[in-house]
Amino acid sequence: MNDTHDLTTCSASKLAELIRSNMVSSEEVVKAHISRIKKVNSKLNAVVVLTEKSALNSARKADSLTKQSDSLPPLHGVPVTIKDAFEVSGVISTGGTLGRKDYVPNTDATSVKRLKQAGAIILGKTNLPEISMGFESSNLVYGRTNNPFDVERIPGGSSGGEASIIAARGSPFGIGSDAGGSIRWPAHCCGIVGMKPTTGRIPRTGHWPAFSGIFSLVTQVGPMARSVEDIALTLPILSGPDGIDPTVIPIPLNDPAKVKLSNLNIAFHTNNGLSSPIEEIQNAVKNAAKILEAKVRSIEQKAPEALKMSASLHSQIMGADAGETARAILKNAGSNTMDPNLLSRIKMMSEKPAYLPDFLNTLIELEEYRSQLLQFMEHTNTDVMIGPAAPVVAPLHGHGYDGFPENGSYSHAYNLAGWPALVMRGGTSKEGLPVGIQIISKPWCEDKVIAVALELEKSFEAFQGPTI
Repeated sequence: MNDTHDLTTCSASKLAELIRSNMVSSEEVVKAHISRIKKVNSKLNAVVVLTEKSALNSARKADSLTKQSDSLPPLHGVPVTIKDAFEVSGVISTGGTLGRKDYVPNTDATSVKRLKQAGAIILGKTNLPEISMGFESSNLVYGRTNNPFDVERIPGGSSGGEASIIAARGSPFGIGSDAGGSIRWPAHCCGIVGMKPTTGRIPRTGHWPAFSGIFSLVTQVGPMARSVEDIALTLPILSGPDGIDPTVIPIPLNDPAKVKLSNLNIAFHTNNGLSSPIEEIQNAVKNAAKILEAKVRSIEQKAPEALKMSASLHSQIMGADAGETARAILKNAGSNTMDPNLLSRIKMMSEKPAYLPDFLNTLIELEEYRSQLLQFMEHTNTDVMIGPAAPVVAPLHGHGYDGFPENGSYSHAYNLAGWPALVMRGGTSKEGLPVGIQIISKPWCEDKVIAVALELEKSFEAFQGPTI
């Protein structure tokens, strides 16, 4: 198998299988993806650093190892792209801000290190909003990233470069970070799969800016791919303590294959009471529920009342210091000029002065919010929830913040809770744009989320990808 189109349509799992069985070489796979990136990136501006030479060298080394060893790591020879928020040793890592435009780290982020140890080959870095703060992916270092389904639309943010190039078949999978939907919103906009695991599942070491202070309450690292199978493959590789990130808890990751769907009680909702989704999104959720109806123990339409708290509560937390954390990050990076999108975001965060008693009350509200979600799951005997990923499809450039914060509440809800949430494509809009659905469960229940997603993936029709 050496057809370039075929190789770039394969999942990471399939590519790993083909390489291990000598059906195709890692070099062929890497070359196919580099060729694809070069073809589409002038329209997308998704890949901002292409590490072609080192990727090909690594692929040749992988091919030599394939011939010598029967014991190969799970991602042996498979290419991957990395959001430019993660440090990659020897590769420019800007975080999307001018003060770091020439910064080259000499160590890998923990997630990058683990992917390399698993045999993956770094293709390059992908675009993001400045300091990973934004629903669009644009910055003063690299410019604006476009959606492969319609270049006049945003790919989402902050992991928009990842979502764009994965959807366009320039990369089989990648990693992103999520403080308010930054993995799941781009996955929805670009029609791929993105997962925010339980807070405390994956180390955030080597992500810039560091997920510290108030951001530590709501952020997580997670995988992005075109298939749920690849999420299931990569999540165990990324998970577990690294001896550096103090927030990571050593709780075993359960196997989705051992989940019995017939034992699951599912709740679904098409509206969280804050922002009403378009008809196609509501229909996608209903269709998912209908597919699962005969396969699970029960499925009912219901949602936690507490979801109505999510928009205001997330805004309170992110703006608790009136934007001082963001300003300090930029100052320490030596960035004297900021992207207009970030500037408007910081101004929005600064509307109310920072006041310690207010922040302490917000933390109490956060505890109450989390408790109410847990009580809903307990009292209704719910194992998994399904709902919209967002209320709208990918907006036109310049409109990513329309309806904010209510439009962001579908993803914010589970950053606040710290719960695992996966977004996958569930339909298509009238404009031919992807429509995402979201699958959620309680902390440390990624296995249930993935098991449900795998079942839906088998049942959904084959969706039309971008024609770029």
